[in-house]
Amino acid sequence: MIEITELSKRFGANEVLRGVDLTVRDGEIFAVIGPSGSGKSTLLRIVNLLETPSSGCVRIDGTDIHAADRQISIRRGMGMVFQKPVVFSTTVFENVAAGLRIRGMSEAAIRSRVKEALELIGLADRAEQNARTLSGGEMQRVAVARALVTDPVLLLMDEPTANLDPIATENIEDLIRRINRDYGTTLILTTHDLLQGQRLAHRMGVMIEGGFAQVGTPREIFSEPNTRSVARFVGMENILEGRVTARDRGVATVDVGGTPVTAPTDIPAGEEVCLCIRPEDITLYRAGADTGSARNAYSGRVTSVRSLGPLSHVGVDCGFAVAALVTWKAVDDLGLCTGAEVQVAFKASAVHVVRQAEEER
Repeated sequence: MIEITELSKRFGANEVLRGVDLTVRDGEIFAVIGPSGSGKSTLLRIVNLLETPSSGCVRIDGTDIHAADRQISIRRGMGMVFQKPVVFSTTVFENVAAGLRIRGMSEAAIRSRVKEALELIGLADRAEQNARTLSGGEMQRVAVARALVTDPVLLLMDEPTANLDPIATENIEDLIRRINRDYGTTLILTTHDLLQGQRLAHRMGVMIEGGFAQVGTPREIFSEPNTRSVARFVGMENILEGRVTARDRGVATVDVGGTPVTAPTDIPAGEEVCLCIRPEDITLYRAGADTGSARNAYSGRVTSVRSLGPLSHVGVDCGFAVAALVTWKAVDDLGLCTGAEVQVAFKASAVHVVRQAEEER
């Protein structure tokens, strides 16, 4: 449905987007994640015809939208929801109806569509209330309804839950799923919430320094990052540098500062690599305990214990520094504290290997 080719955008000397290529499929939810300032919002504004690219093009159903002579009709086929909801100082009904009135629809058609939209967002009983008296989450639902009521083929959402509490966020996420499932609407959303991207998206792209470093399914992005930058951004805190010393039938031995680590890879011996391991894939045991079938097991000493809500972040030196995520109960049961001796174990399959040279490309 959407094809973006060699898209670049400059604001003066600042190149915000550089050579962006992307295809978004009809009917999918595509999430754009990435650090602040990486170009996510600018990309959405270009797709929504609010900004003009410096070079490259955006095609929707084969039409270059910025070169077309019917930009108004193209833009009317899209809906846009911004990070901070904008509502007019009038009733909820009139807020949702605004786009339909601009399009010159009949009063009967407006009432029918707005009623359906308010029922969808769960605010049918608030139709006559002034929209500015609503909570932040309710205002965002009104903004979604105002975009949806025009029956867009493409819905763009820029950080739609950034300022909302967990309950309001859950409501918006449920609304996004229903819009996509029941109406087949294609959605592109930006988010800083990595878990939200995983919960909602069919596919996602990691935008770093104005370009997509990786595009794939959430599982591919979070389990198989293709560079150290992507691995670091998606939470693979353990990134160990080493050299492949041997490889047999797809399983390699990697020397990490004098300590051997076993990992699956087709990268040949002699190459410099990064080993990426998620903290939740590392298991801690009491010193001297049996670590089971894990091919990577080491003795270590706890260097730090830090609370992260229901979990604890535990740093360990086992010849190389690693971090593990464990429950509070595990901290108590294992007596984890700074200086405590432990066994560290992780499966070879938990290690994702990338060439160090990939970062330079």
